[in-house]
Amino acid sequence: MSADGTDQIGHVGGLHLRLLAQRTGLTGALSDALRRRGFHPLHDRGQLLTDLAVAITLGATCIRDIRLLEHQRPVIGAVASFPTVWRALKEIDEVALRRIERARAAVRRHVWALLAARPEGFPWARVDEQVLDGWTVIDTDGSIVVAPSDKEGAHGTYKGTYGHHGFVAVCDNTGEELAQLLHPGNTGANDATVNIDLLTRAVAQIPGPWRKKVLIRVDGAGFSHALLEWIAGAGGRTSPSYRWEYSVGWAFTEREQDAVELVDARGLWQAATGPGGESRPDAFVADVTGLLGDLSAWPSGHRVIVRKEPLHPRYARDASPYEKKHGMRYQAFATNTARGQIAFLDARHRKHARIEPRIRDQKASGMGLLPSRELQVNAAWLMATALAVDLRAWLQLLALDGELAVATPKTLRYRLLHVPARLVRGQRRRRLKIPGTWPWADAIVRAFSRIWALPHPT
Repeated sequence: MSADGTDQIGHVGGLHLRLLAQRTGLTGALSDALRRRGFHPLHDRGQLLTDLAVAITLGATCIRDIRLLEHQRPVIGAVASFPTVWRALKEIDEVALRRIERARAAVRRHVWALLAARPEGFPWARVDEQVLDGWTVIDTDGSIVVAPSDKEGAHGTYKGTYGHHGFVAVCDNTGEELAQLLHPGNTGANDATVNIDLLTRAVAQIPGPWRKKVLIRVDGAGFSHALLEWIAGAGGRTSPSYRWEYSVGWAFTEREQDAVELVDARGLWQAATGPGGESRPDAFVADVTGLLGDLSAWPSGHRVIVRKEPLHPRYARDASPYEKKHGMRYQAFATNTARGQIAFLDARHRKHARIEPRIRDQKASGMGLLPSRELQVNAAWLMATALAVDLRAWLQLLALDGELAVATPKTLRYRLLHVPARLVRGQRRRRLKIPGTWPWADAIVRAFSRIWALPHPT
């Protein structure tokens, strides 16, 4: 084995992502957002941030990993060095982050228009094979980012660790990351001010036509008057054309336990549904709104639904005395959706769990270890990880089909992003030749052609 190969390019999927950023207008929008009067850097800041997002999508977990694009120099030209990337991130303050958010929103309008123009149309969310036609679904969640050393803004957490509390809002329709916030580790997950700020930023990312009907799903962190009133009021929008609904976790206290006792006594349980919408004989749901007393302080149409199922050994350790006594696991959630069978509403709420593997994947792709002691650099790095999520989502939605269109990041890297190619020059053109024996070679070539054919934004 020798390290003297030439005209070979690795991680060929990075070229797809870089071209996708150019064709959708993301690179240009970022360049405009980060342009400063009288400052003419050698490396354009928009291209630099795009390259960093590409590297993160390819598997980079720290700023220094930007060098993995260096071997693609014969195709993409010079790439910023590690110190240059560090300085660029340090230049991105709160004002620059706001400009980047506006640039992302502008690009997203173009991308969503492309999605709506596809033969299959816009990707509406699905629940048990039922399409939530016309609804934009936003899932939010928080996750502790452990700090192995002293970092600005880090604090002790409720889990007994030390670090930051990251909050993320994801569009379930497309898999894009709409907003992200970095707070001290002692910030509560149910802080209404933080959740409203997160959702305000998330909704600002959604193009206007898709803001009319919005479903917001939150776990127990959404159990607050201020947040639910904000959602029910469509974030302060008074037009009747805005119809926002929530599906949030609800505390299971003694009041709910008394209501469940009445439901048991009167046999009011209904069968819950499982995969495919089929009823589950061992899981049940019930609407206990009328058994909880006065709920007039909550938004109009407020409903509380309880689900029960056998207590799995996985949850036995954290089960309440009431659950251990009955050998059942009880979960309650609240919604202001007036129509629909409660089994469907329960299944719709449980789909909120899809955000958990997405956060896990993002923590494995850069979010899990913040690179700097300075909060400003870490906030900019977090924005780069969000751009990486968007690029991966757009790649799967606009250029891939079949299994690759729904593949996890790990599978996507193995099958497409990390594939090598040979660079061939001739007839004033450069060609990349992928090994013909690679099982997904045709899909890789087809994806590149689809990205190249995307119309430029106007």
